[in-house]
Order: sequence, then C-alpha cells, then structure tokens
Amino acid sequence: MNTRSIPLPAGGLVSPVTEPRTAGPLGLGLLVALVVGSVVGSGIFGLPQNMAVGAGAGAILLGWAITGVGMLMLALTYQMLALRKPALDNGVYAYARSLSGDYVGFNAAWGYWVSAWIGNVGYLVAAFGALGYFYPAFGEGNTPAAVAAASVVVWVVHAMVLRGIQGAAVLNAVVTLAKLVPLVLFIVLVAMAFQLSTFRLNFWGDAGLGSVLDQVRSTMLVTVWVFIGIEGASVYSARAARREDVGRATVTGFLICLVLLMGVSLLSLGVFTQPELAGLKNPSMAPVLERVVGTWGAVLIYVGLIVSVGGGFLAWTLLAAESLFIPAGGGVMPAWLGRQNDRGVPAHALWLTNGMVQLFLLLTLFSKASYLALISLSTAMILIPYLFSAVYGLKLAWSGEGADRPGQVGRQAGRDLPIAALASLYCVWLLHAAGLKYLLLSALLYAPGAVVYLVAKRQRAERAFTGVEVGILVGLLVLAAVSVYLLQAGQLSL
Repeated sequence: MNTRSIPLPAGGLVSPVTEPRTAGPLGLGLLVALVVGSVVGSGIFGLPQNMAVGAGAGAILLGWAITGVGMLMLALTYQMLALRKPALDNGVYAYARSLSGDYVGFNAAWGYWVSAWIGNVGYLVAAFGALGYFYPAFGEGNTPAAVAAASVVVWVVHAMVLRGIQGAAVLNAVVTLAKLVPLVLFIVLVAMAFQLSTFRLNFWGDAGLGSVLDQVRSTMLVTVWVFIGIEGASVYSARAARREDVGRATVTGFLICLVLLMGVSLLSLGVFTQPELAGLKNPSMAPVLERVVGTWGAVLIYVGLIVSVGGGFLAWTLLAAESLFIPAGGGVMPAWLGRQNDRGVPAHALWLTNGMVQLFLLLTLFSKASYLALISLSTAMILIPYLFSAVYGLKLAWSGEGADRPGQVGRQAGRDLPIAALASLYCVWLLHAAGLKYLLLSALLYAPGAVVYLVAKRQRAERAFTGVEVGILVGLLVLAAVSVYLLQAGQLSL
C-alpha cells in the first residue's frame, strides 16, 4: 500500500493513508525472487541435523509430506486473500483484525514481531556458530565472544538502517546469489554421492526416538521455521505489476523452496546415517558436503551461511520494525511507534526491536540457548498469526465475501473452502505439534503485550477490551503465570 505520513490531531500519531493504487514495478519473476529470498535464510543450512535429531528417514519423509500439503494450502489461502481483499496490504495483522477485532489484530502483530526478532537472535547465533569453524572462541554462537561480536553487528546494522535502505537492492542480489549457489551445488554433489543403503538403514528410527507420530511431530517446528516468509509476496502486493501475480509468485516460490529444502534434508540421509546426522555440529550442511568433496565444501557452506544470514538479519529487522509501525497507524500500538525519522525509517520501532534482540542475546549467554531452541520459540510465536490468517480465509470462503472480484470467478466455495479449511486444520496441528512447552513460553511473551495495547487505547481514549477480549486476556495471563511457576521450579526452560 502506498502511504504517506500525517500527524493526527490527537497524539501526533503517524498514520498510513491509502493513496490511489497503481500498477507496481514488480513482475512475476521479481515477486518469486522475493518469496524465495524471504524463505531461504539460515534454517536450511542446519536442516539435516535439525530434522535428524528427532526422527528417522521414514518419519522425515512423512513430515515433509504433511508440511508440503499444509504449507501449500496456507500459500493458496494467502493467494485467495490477496484476490478477495486487495485493500488489505498489511498481512497477518490486517487479516486477524478483520477477523476478530483490535485486540486479536494486535496479538497477531505482536506475535509476528516477537517471532521476527527472536528469529534474528537465532540468525546471529547461527552466524557466529558458523564463524566458530574459523575462530573457535565463537563456539556454538553463544559464547561471550560470540555475544559481544553479535552485539556489535546488531548496532552497526541498526545505524545503517536508520540512514535509509538505498543499498538494499544491491545487498539483496548478493545475498540471493550467496544463498542459491551453495545450495544448488550441495544438492548436485550430494545427490551424486547418495547411497540408498545408508538412507534405508533403520528407516523408521530406533526406539529412543519414540513412535513414528512423535518423530513426525518433532519435525514440524523445524519445517515451519524454514518456511517462514512464504507470505512475503503479500507484503509486497501493492508493488506488483498485476495483483494476480502475488498468488502465483507465492505458490511458485513455495514449490522452489520445497524442492531445495527437501533436497538438502533427504539427500543428507544418504551420506550420513540418522544418528550420525543428529550428532553433527550446525550448520550441518557443512560436514555433509565436507564428507563428499573435502574441506572446501565445508568452507563454501560456512561462507554462504554467513553472507545469507547477514542479508536475512537486515530484511527481518526491517520487517519487525514495520510490524510495529503499521499497527501504530491503526491505533492498536502506542503512537510513538508510528513515528519515522527524516529518512522515512520507523526509528522508534527499530530501537525497540533491536533492544529486544540485544536483551535476548544476553539471555542466550546465561541460558546457553541453542539455535534450535530459539527457532522453535520463534516458530511457536508465529503459529497464532498464521492460524488467524487461515481462519479469516475460511470465513471469507464460507461467506462468499469478495468472490465477485477479478480472478475469483468460478472459484468460490468449490475451491477456496477446502483449501482454507485444510490450511486451518494444518495450523491447529502445528499448535499441537509445538507441544505444551513452547505454547507456555509463547504465552509468557504474548501476555505482556496487553500493557502495550492498553497504552495505545488510552492514548486514543478508547475502550481497551470487549467482553470476549477480556476472556482472551485472562487466558493468556493464566498461561503466563503457569509458565513463570514452572520456570522457577526448574520444570520449564528455553
């Protein structure tokens, strides 16, 4: 959505104002590149070990089958929402708010923001864990040296973003190349070395991994983490040359990413056995390729990861700040988060975002939180916003609202209803797969948002909570209290 910033009479809030929609400069190819660039970050580089640590080859195949269908349904739901509600360019926040009101919309934005900056902490842990290959002092990315160096990166990027994003296009091109070249080389070279006998060995895992269902569940948060960003094209929908290209790019980008992710994950099981993969240091793509081609293969993966994470960190920093800035314009975040500096950057939102990244970096130092624990928590936080989007799509498909718009003729309930229903069921399944631990930790991070929401409503002299919203708040507070108790008792940890 093209916007300009204006001060409102009360409170000085900067609010997005919709301007006439015009065709944007992004064609289908560029939109596909945006989706692939958003999805492929640090996650794929650690995928072989992350999947194998809790599942055998058979369960991993089943996990990919469920994820492939589920994420495709979610991608198609975003496609449908882009066509039925073209005026809603604010993604998960706008869909949740349209579904159930201000507080639910706020929580979608809050959860997406928390997921983004926790994910950035995971990026930094992964990057300095990769540098640990060259400089042992960085260890797994959570040593004092790693945290200190990562903190410098945070504030250097912060200063760069405050000056504007003119160099973003050049950086994106470099990062995209850094991501795709080592991934394609990895898949080709590892496929040539693939041993079917190794892949089939102990196909369903040993008894220590639990039942096949338990193993499949263990893959779910990992597979969702590596697909976060699939909604990327909808973020850029206002800049699309044609509205229908948004949905096409989402589905095409999804399929490209699925091939890359499954190739990296499954082919590795033909080089190392599942127990061997589970014991590898991350980024586990490095030792896999090292076994195939020697030391230069590991170096290639480490360098590719470092550059890829740098670009991903910048992109998600901007996204996290934007996820506060836009809701501030809608009155569900405090007014000061809606202010920009003279270069058009949401500076206050950026300060808060990177302040939280810094805080959690320090927590990883004291708790020794691993990359996998961070991505699991980040993924659990984003499951609720995804569920809101899917349910909103289900609501539109059921009611037929927006089905008369261009591109919707003949689709309606015949296609959209089962797609949105499957997407909703998949999101519910993901909440189940996340497990009680991460849902409780998520509640602990969702609950404080109520204070932020209350401040925003008081600034506007508006009623904060409806009757239903009070019930939602009470439920979050109860779950958060349980989390605090279990943390103090040592029965819950990151």
